Amino acid sequence: MLADYLPVYKIRLRTERLELRLPDFDDLAALADRASEGVHDPDFMPFLMPWTDAEPLQRGRGTILWHFRAVAASTPEKWVLPFVVVHDGKVVGVQEVKGDQIALTREASTGSWLGLAHHGQGIGTEMRAAVLEFIFTGLGAEYATSASLDGNGPSSGVSRKLGYKADGIEHHVVRGVRRQDNRWRLSREDWEAHRKHEVRIEGFGEEARAMLGLGAAEA
Repeated sequence: MLADYLPVYKIRLRTERLELRLPDFDDLAALADRASEGVHDPDFMPFLMPWTDAEPLQRGRGTILWHFRAVAASTPEKWVLPFVVVHDGKVVGVQEVKGDQIALTREASTGSWLGLAHHGQGIGTEMRAAVLEFIFTGLGAEYATSASLDGNGPSSGVSRKLGYKADGIEHHVVRGVRRQDNRWRLSREDWEAHRKHEVRIEGFGEEARAMLGLGAAEA
């Protein structure tokens, strides 16, 4: 089985309503469908890389290829886990976790998107809560970071709800326009004070930990 060679594929994060896992081919096809159906209001671009400007077929194809590249390029020193989010048996979006020398930095970052039809149901908060449990309890990190372009109310709202604090700004050019990116940082203490979702971490054994640059000493 694939998970015998890539044990991170055994990882499951389960909340009251959701399951997060690394995608198989069927999951990727379903995720591509969500991308092709639409991810956000076309009048507002929430991403630094405006990949959703592509036509529906290209958005779906690009989603699949990005996942292949992300997993293939991951090493124990620098990795990405692009979990698909499953609600009521249906893939509805993606919640990624990134680590860079995490055994030393003790922090990880997150990014996500959700199919437009699934906005406004609290799924965004619940899926972020799932990976925060993984970051702090599973990975033993001290901080989680995120970012949202100015005007992205839903994303910044999730961060505030879960206890993040403002962590400065950066400026980027998106679609030829200067945009402000707001950074967010969550400490272990603030995460513990704002935990509202029960999360189960399954399949995160020593082999998976080793793939993410962690050994028994970092448990």
